[in-house]
Amino acid sequence: MSTFFNYILDFFKGFFGWGSWGSLTDIVKSGNYGRLLTYEGFQAMLFPIMPFLLLLEIIRGAFYKRFNVIHYKLSFFSFVLNSFISRFLVIAMVVFCIGKFEKYAIFKTTFTWYWFIYGYIVWEFAHFLYHYFGHKVRLFWCLHSTHHAPESMNIAISNAHFFLEAPYADFIRTTVCILLGVSPVMLSVIMFIDGIWGTFIHIGENAMKDARLGFLNNIILTPSHHRVHHARNVTYMDTNFCNLLPIWDRVFGTYQNEDRNIPIEYGISRPMIKNSFLDAYFGEIVALAKDVYKAPGIKNKFLYIVMPPGWSHTGDHKMTTVVKKKYFEELEKQKVGEKQKEESVLM
Repeated sequence: MSTFFNYILDFFKGFFGWGSWGSLTDIVKSGNYGRLLTYEGFQAMLFPIMPFLLLLEIIRGAFYKRFNVIHYKLSFFSFVLNSFISRFLVIAMVVFCIGKFEKYAIFKTTFTWYWFIYGYIVWEFAHFLYHYFGHKVRLFWCLHSTHHAPESMNIAISNAHFFLEAPYADFIRTTVCILLGVSPVMLSVIMFIDGIWGTFIHIGENAMKDARLGFLNNIILTPSHHRVHHARNVTYMDTNFCNLLPIWDRVFGTYQNEDRNIPIEYGISRPMIKNSFLDAYFGEIVALAKDVYKAPGIKNKFLYIVMPPGWSHTGDHKMTTVVKKKYFEELEKQKVGEKQKEESVLM
């Protein structure tokens, strides 16, 4: 029985990141603070920040009577379920891609500051590709939608993923980076930085109300930008696919700042069973299976898998591009109507 409870306790420690304090504590106990200047020390200093911010969110939320344990349900159960499988698949996928594609790299880079900048730009491109496909290909959306299902924002949501999403993401990101010459050592450092920042940008309103981070909002992708990405507001749909540097969002026209006059509504557009982990985790897969089953002909069945979410063989599309186009057309009509009314009053 004690073994079982220790097992459960380990899950809670992993979810809150408590285990990350160990390395930092060892350095402090040893008195060898020079280790803080090493990569190991750098990791030891940064890892405890995320669990601290998560606890800060919970404490502040409780103090202002905004805390609701249900907001952490999906993240926690996803973390528990994925711990059995996903982390091993991710490691295996990264190792496989490096071993398979490194020999085909167009050139080799060294670990210098200028190649590191190059490497990070390449990484952001690879991340953009994986993330864009995750929203624009129905099959991949089934893997990614679990992350967008929560109707609130907090740091724990960085754990809310379908177990196959990370292997799919790292297949694309690792392959692109390796083929474009990013060395495995440099890639591991970039992945570490990206992981820390990718967790931080999920920080919720309980810990950080205004998440634009001042002047940084014009330079990097802040938590404010990522809140926009998680919004189901029509204006915000399918924007801000990068993680830290908004280079490729600007290049491909998917960059979107937060409009303070448009309150963010989190979640996905599909009606969901309220607070259901199973619906959030498997709901899109079930919906796709139903569409494929009902679709006439092999071609339509295949198109449901590869076309964007909302595509329909009947032509009654609900894809983001269609929904946004209709929304802005209606908005423009309203503006024209209001302007005509004002002109008629003046006449």
